[in-house]
Amino acid sequence: MNAIWDYIKGIIKKYIYIFDEIDTDSAAERIKSGIWFRGPNVWILAFSIVIASVGLNVNSTAVIIGAMLISPLMGPIVGTGLAMGTNDVDLLKAAAKNLLIMVLISLVASTLYFILSPLSLVNPTELEARTSPTIYDVLIALFGGLAGIFENSRKERGTVLSGVAIATALMPPLCTAGYGLAHLNFHFFFGAMYLFIINGVFITLATYLMVKYLRFRTVSGVSPVVAKKRRNLISAILVVVLVPSIISAVNLVVDNNFERNVETFVDNNRLVGRSYIYDYEVKNRHVNFAIAGEPLTDSLKNAFFENAAAHKIPAKRISLSEHTVGMTQADMNNLINDIYSRTDAEIAENNAQLNAIQSQVDILSFMVEELQHRGDSLQRSADSLRLESAALQHRLDSVIASGKNRNTRRR
Repeated sequence: MNAIWDYIKGIIKKYIYIFDEIDTDSAAERIKSGIWFRGPNVWILAFSIVIASVGLNVNSTAVIIGAMLISPLMGPIVGTGLAMGTNDVDLLKAAAKNLLIMVLISLVASTLYFILSPLSLVNPTELEARTSPTIYDVLIALFGGLAGIFENSRKERGTVLSGVAIATALMPPLCTAGYGLAHLNFHFFFGAMYLFIINGVFITLATYLMVKYLRFRTVSGVSPVVAKKRRNLISAILVVVLVPSIISAVNLVVDNNFERNVETFVDNNRLVGRSYIYDYEVKNRHVNFAIAGEPLTDSLKNAFFENAAAHKIPAKRISLSEHTVGMTQADMNNLINDIYSRTDAEIAENNAQLNAIQSQVDILSFMVEELQHRGDSLQRSADSLRLESAALQHRLDSVIASGKNRNTRRR
């Protein structure tokens, strides 16, 4: 049994063992070189701010993805995780300083852009998508950060970092926060900043964990007391960031289930007595049903609420908008008859127009046939004239030939 287990472990280790493919020293140097906000990074940040702001402004997903790919914001965030994992205080200060400068510049630049931009979207879906982070964003940031540090640590790097940059979006939330500041919409500002903080914190956490797991070279001289304080600080930050995102995710799931219950209820209960649910609106876990037909009696309303409760829709979350209230059955019949009368009149008018058009078409067809008949007659006349001309030509040729023969005999 032990031999079989050892064999299985050997196969598993063959596929998941990573340390032969890892170069932590080179990875640390690459990460350190990417934290600085100077030279090309200044220009790249400026370009990515403009691209992300334009993409959000015109609701273009492709443009926003482009901004994610070229943004240098990932550098100091990963550098912060590396510094915490290797106990490098100087690197931590430098990474935090450069990240703060990048964030402030991004906020100022995107705010100015949205103040100056003349375009105002009716349905800014790309902006709204970055204002309500949930636990799923936490998972994306965490596992994206894990993939990123793995890719940085490989001896032969591939294209994983591009996917990480797209998955763990950093620039779009900052630009969305700039939009919120430009329009004094603090729901957008705080929601987008919260998403940015989630992404930053959990990318940092993922980097920290992998730096420890991959055994990056640490800076010596850190006392156990200081190391414990840092771990406690990290834990506190994670709790502060994680709890609201879990609450948001729970609310998202509950809202989704409520909307699905409403949809199922409406599909199964369109008719309410002699009335009809012709529309409904769900907002903030409350549904407004628009009902047309006869006024609902108390018994019908009670049955309606009981049926809704069976679909997990409490009566306190339901409001009814009854249209045609006070209309009797006779009024309803008169209204229907009036609609039918108008419809019959419109059909008769359309038929008259069709008959007139058909008469015109018949006249044109007759004229075409008449012209065709005259053309055939002219063609027959032309053929007859050609035959007569040929006969005259034949007689003329005969006369000329006879004259030539007489002249010959006279000679």
